[in-house]
Amino acid sequence: MENVINVLRFGWPYLRPYKRRLFMGILLAVVFGLSNVVFVWATKTVFDRLAPNTASPLAAATSMPAVTSPWAVEVKAVADQVKAAVDQVLDPWLPLNGRPLDWKQVLGGLLLLPLPIFLRGVAGYLSGYCLMWAGERMLNNLRTAVLKKLNTLSLDYFHRSTMGDLITRIHGDTTVLRNCLSNGLSDAIRDPTTIISLCVTLCVIDWKLTLVVMAFLSFSIIPMRLLSRKAKRASQGLVNASISQASLLVEAFTGIRVVKAFSLEGEQTNRFCHLSDQLVHHGMKGVQARGMGHPVIETVSMLGVGMIVLWIIYSGQTISNVFGFLTGTFLLYQPVKRLAALNIMLSEGSVSVNRLMHIFQEQPTVKEPSQPKHLPHFTTSVRFEDVSFSYGKQMVLQNINLDIPRGFKLGIAGESGCGKSTLINLLFRFYDATHGRVTMDGIDLREIAGSDLRAQLALVSQEVVLFDLTVAENIACGRRGATRAEVEQAARMADAHSFIMQLPHGYDSRIGERGVTLSGGQRQRLSIARAFVRNAPILLLDEATASLDSQSEGEVQAAIDRFAENRTVVTIAHRLSTLMACDRIIVLDRGRIIEEGTFTDLLQKGGAFAAMAQRQGMLSADNPS
Repeated sequence: MENVINVLRFGWPYLRPYKRRLFMGILLAVVFGLSNVVFVWATKTVFDRLAPNTASPLAAATSMPAVTSPWAVEVKAVADQVKAAVDQVLDPWLPLNGRPLDWKQVLGGLLLLPLPIFLRGVAGYLSGYCLMWAGERMLNNLRTAVLKKLNTLSLDYFHRSTMGDLITRIHGDTTVLRNCLSNGLSDAIRDPTTIISLCVTLCVIDWKLTLVVMAFLSFSIIPMRLLSRKAKRASQGLVNASISQASLLVEAFTGIRVVKAFSLEGEQTNRFCHLSDQLVHHGMKGVQARGMGHPVIETVSMLGVGMIVLWIIYSGQTISNVFGFLTGTFLLYQPVKRLAALNIMLSEGSVSVNRLMHIFQEQPTVKEPSQPKHLPHFTTSVRFEDVSFSYGKQMVLQNINLDIPRGFKLGIAGESGCGKSTLINLLFRFYDATHGRVTMDGIDLREIAGSDLRAQLALVSQEVVLFDLTVAENIACGRRGATRAEVEQAARMADAHSFIMQLPHGYDSRIGERGVTLSGGQRQRLSIARAFVRNAPILLLDEATASLDSQSEGEVQAAIDRFAENRTVVTIAHRLSTLMACDRIIVLDRGRIIEEGTFTDLLQKGGAFAAMAQRQGMLSADNPS
């Protein structure tokens, strides 16, 4: 029951917009359940009217057990009136043993059994269609909601998650929930309605025997609960293995050049096969849990049938009662099986629901201010005031104090892992400072609306991210609403226009996933054009030319220098030669500023900066200045 409540509580907000179609599906599921009663009545009626010397053709079909209590007498009187009305309407249309056939009886005899089956089939189809219609739209809304929620979370969440896990939550877990709500909801309405209506009908025929049948069915509850727990454990293992396998595929295909360069195909295949074995193992555990439910229900059902046969022989029931009761009992068989399978499905679905609930319970560590201060234009300076930052217990920046006036060009140097990129992350407010504060025009970044803050910033990174869109669409990602003329102007400024025009469709050429159809220099120039079209007053360069050859580096650097005029520029560079034009350079070591000054001053000091320059061949050991 807990699984049902969790699934319904979580899924209902996404189904509510389609409640009309949903309730129509539920109503049709009820009609499907009640149609089984009509079929039992039709079967019993056929054999009643085939029996010889039938005094009242339809009386046996609707006969009630003897009653003595006053309220029961009143109920029986009403039932007799209804029965008499039904007799009067249906008797001419149904064949009767010993009565000559006419066209009405022929037509009624032909349609008596097919009509309930047709009604049952149509109701079942339309119910399934309506529920799946609502389920597919719920699935779309839920996936969109999960993606929107993930987009609100801070970078630290993505650093502790894997791509396989995120993809599984968006696609796998949402699909499982859809199946539980659309297929499961149909079964949860249709099958209990079928069981209850059939039990009532069987009680009318023989209430004592019906109690015996229900007692046998209740024996299957305990093993089904055990099997649902087994299925839940198997589902959890299956999800974990699926996440690992999805992450492996992402790694393998995004790093296919490295895989082939180091002949790692065999190792990747072995890892994939190992995870596939785990998927098979957990998948078979789930199959066992689902498959064992059928033998349990079948065995209990056949024991019940045996009891029915013995009771019929003992009590001397009429042929019509025998066939009516057996028909009702066999119609009980399938809904009971489906309910058992539904219990297992909900147990498996609760794993996915818990994972999705975990996503929606996550809160961003970097939160938008409740009453943000607007910053339409950057005018004065960016300041780091006694800023420290740590990832957990690992201190990355310590007591950083910086003043970057408007129009100033700051260079940042240091060995890998010294905290250079963390400064950029704090300025974009991907993270908040652990101690101290970062301000822009004197306003703490934590008080500025995120959209206002990032409108002042443009980033060109060593890690170029392009999308499987056209060239123009990739450049226009820099600023929403950028015109085609602005896109082309940005491309010219980035020295990208000439190679773009050589592409098959120019600016309308799709560049493939991650821009695989372009060279490294071309991808970087598109990234720069994206920053240019943003036209932000502050330009942040994070190792922007580190991965390029000397010719491409020169071309890209020239484009950056043109754009950097009259802008505030913060440049992180491993190649120190790119910092020559900076007004000031700071050198970081283990999160602290250990040196600062102009390019020439730092070389003359003979400290850490000069040592890095010497290692890059910019200085000789004999003449460090």
